[in-house]
Amino acid sequence: MATIVHSKELAETVIASVLAGVGVTAVFSLAIWGGARFVDLNRGGRPVAAGAAAALGVLALATTLAAVVFGIVVMTTK
Repeated sequence: MATIVHSKELAETVIASVLAGVGVTAVFSLAIWGGARFVDLNRGGRPVAAGAAAALGVLALATTLAAVVFGIVVMTTK
């Protein structure tokens, strides 16, 4: 008998998409937080802390972009 829905593959896809969606959203929120914190700390005269916040924001933004590129590559190769 033919299988119409492959439950295992469907479950794997749902789990992966939820984890990727939550993970990318969380990392991008760190990028926004780092940028906002940089502005606040820079205005407050705390350049070292502002630099750390900016570095976190840039790293999180780069991670988000890498995740998007990875997703595009995975989609186009299958």
